[in-house]
Amino acid sequence: MITLLVAGALANKPLNGGEAWVRLAWALGFQRLGLNVHFVEQLAADHCADAGGRHAPPQTSANLAWFKRIVRHFGLQDKATLLLDDGTTLAGPSREALSEAASYAAALFNVSGHLTDPDLLDKIRRKVYVDVDPGFTQLWAAAGDGNLAGHDDFLTVGTNIGTPGCSIPTLGLHWRPVLPPVLLDQWTPTDSAEAPLRFTTVARWRSAFGPIEHEGRRLGLKVHEFRKLLELPSRVPVTCELALDIDAADQGDLEALRANGWAVVDPRAVSKDPLAFRDYVRGSSGELSAAQGVYVDTRSGWFSDRTAHYLAAGRPAVVQDTGLRGELAPGRGLVTFKTLEGAIDALTGIASDYDAHRAAAREFAERHLDSDRVLANVLDQLGIK
Repeated sequence: MITLLVAGALANKPLNGGEAWVRLAWALGFQRLGLNVHFVEQLAADHCADAGGRHAPPQTSANLAWFKRIVRHFGLQDKATLLLDDGTTLAGPSREALSEAASYAAALFNVSGHLTDPDLLDKIRRKVYVDVDPGFTQLWAAAGDGNLAGHDDFLTVGTNIGTPGCSIPTLGLHWRPVLPPVLLDQWTPTDSAEAPLRFTTVARWRSAFGPIEHEGRRLGLKVHEFRKLLELPSRVPVTCELALDIDAADQGDLEALRANGWAVVDPRAVSKDPLAFRDYVRGSSGELSAAQGVYVDTRSGWFSDRTAHYLAAGRPAVVQDTGLRGELAPGRGLVTFKTLEGAIDALTGIASDYDAHRAAAREFAERHLDSDRVLANVLDQLGIK
């Protein structure tokens, strides 16, 4: 049986159900294809906190409790190891067992280059970087602040990288496009939403990193794109809702959103774990979201893992245009916009033919996002058999 390692952040992102699905889809998706999969995560002691956000020892932290709860729920408790940066095992199989698996694993799939432990990396014959932040990843690396070194293969959800029209540098690397895999049987659509239609998303107003300079331009964040849509709720026949992580320093933006008719809810309440996130998505009529300016302005062809889950749940998505084309060209079920007027037209159009868009959303997911297809294709491209 082929053994793979998957590395990514769960404990590092406690109470973030949407992010958990991203990492789980790679680990569980490969497992469903009949592979022997070990999940591994590194956690810095100074990143550990209790449920109230106060610094805590790793052994009593909310990070550890979250990790244990998630891997147990999805049956990975005997195949998932949480390590401290000093190599101490906090949960799951021992470091020794993990090292043994690393020595005979066919490959490591390193989501965002999360695993940096040199001893483990030295044991792994093939290391695959999985890029989920296209543009940021490459531009940071170009500035000497990346973690691409030592990897053999490179996957990205920036489906246009390396093609004409996309300004993201390849850095001389071959970036293979990959769509976010979704565990479709975990996202079976529920009953159709009833009127009034409610379009939602889960978002951070500002990311952990600031705008980035590229080719003489300043590429902005999601906050800058959403500000262009402030008046949208008053001009469409649907409710517009944001589960928004927004800092107190941006109180002015929060007040402006509410004054313009946006419903704003606490993301910690609606996406506190994978099941809550799924319930929130299924309880919505569809997704409405802007994108990071980096994804938009570089024409990255970025495909959002969050959007992937809305589509899988049979919820049509109205999202900002990042340059999707070819088989991924927007249409029924997945509609993109470039301007406020475009967003108005998209939401109005979906509202007038909602059931057809709802069915098309799930069909898109079955055709393009099914983890069985996505990950089998990855293995085939990489020659892992």
